Amino acid sequence: MPDFSKQLSKYIPEAAAPIISQWINDTACRFKVTKSRSSKLGDYRSPFKNEPHQITINHDLNPFSFLITTVHEFAHLKTWQNHKNKVRPHGTEWKNNFKGLMDPFIRLNLFPADVTSALVKYMNNPAASSCTDLNLYKTLKNYDSKREEIVTIDTLEFQQYFSIKSGRVFQKQEKLRKRYKCLEVSTQRIYLFHPIAEVFPIEKP
Repeated sequence: MPDFSKQLSKYIPEAAAPIISQWINDTACRFKVTKSRSSKLGDYRSPFKNEPHQITINHDLNPFSFLITTVHEFAHLKTWQNHKNKVRPHGTEWKNNFKGLMDPFIRLNLFPADVTSALVKYMNNPAASSCTDLNLYKTLKNYDSKREEIVTIDTLEFQQYFSIKSGRVFQKQEKLRKRYKCLEVSTQRIYLFHPIAEVFPIEKP
């Protein structure tokens, strides 16, 4: 049975590596570290034909984000093992599996105090991604090695202008239940943005 602990220690806290290595072996999972993807931090694919379970994680996550994302995807794997596609992707079954799988790492005190506090709060009702929890997301960002000053939608003033990576320009509008309405300047169309979408403030175009 191969031991992936040494390779995994490059990406996650060393004490967590043997546990994740064991999970990879126990599930016969194909575990891949991938290039950065702006749309997601990690991904799980269920077995297809003769292919095994597959989990991919972005290579550029800090150790704590990498570990939490890995647990998130293994919770999907465990949920699929128990229920196949008969339950919601982030329903009660997945939430319970995520909490159960995360527990040993919290007990090992692998996370800094502020991450542990944010993570415990998040685990009261874990969501589709750690990115959807503003407090946990911002806390984890503090540990990025190449940390830049990140500006998110929720920090902008009402009606402030901003651009996104593609160069499109928007103006922030009012908040709905969970997202902000933003007006695209060139098309005058309204788009919805998550509060922690990363943007670039600009002067009035």
